[in-house]
Amino acid sequence: MAVAPGRLIAVVGPSGVGKDSVMEALAKAADFHLVRRVITRPSAAGGEQFDGCDEATFDADLTRGRFALHWPAHDLRYGIPKTELAFLDQGRNALVNLSRKVLTDAHTAFPGFIVVNLSASPEVLAHRLAARGRESADSIAKRLARQVDLPGGLTVINVVNDGPLDDTVGTILARLADQDVADAPSAMREIS
Repeated sequence: MAVAPGRLIAVVGPSGVGKDSVMEALAKAADFHLVRRVITRPSAAGGEQFDGCDEATFDADLTRGRFALHWPAHDLRYGIPKTELAFLDQGRNALVNLSRKVLTDAHTAFPGFIVVNLSASPEVLAHRLAARGRESADSIAKRLARQVDLPGGLTVINVVNDGPLDDTVGTILARLADQDVADAPSAMREIS
């Protein structure tokens, strides 16, 4: 009997909104696969779990067709290895931190693609960004002033991540269940 493919679920939102924390909590709550990205920065840079590489390696991987999706952002390059998406063929849902730049490409390439669009109040974002200690107050202000719209034609679940993480995760899981992700062969079936 053939296994129905899993769904690729992109988590997007501004810096400081809590994408990594939300994704990790969702993966634990519903047995999602967390997609590991390749980024042109040292692996020891901190933050999410990723595979770091230099520009030449990224270019070689791109030429060999290693990536299902790739994009530049903030003077770095990001890639999603095709091997990280093999879980979809096994019927498992996968979470990926994507740039808004490639959402249309992902929608075209992956049937049932869903976007979880996280937001938070400017005050919460400013506090979280300052706590990370990676940017100046001026850089934080510029990030907060930047507005980026999502492309049309996508299935989008909008969630405010200002409160407790468990509340955010519960809201997302309930809304994913409404999108029939609960029908995919994964732990999501158990959510009612």
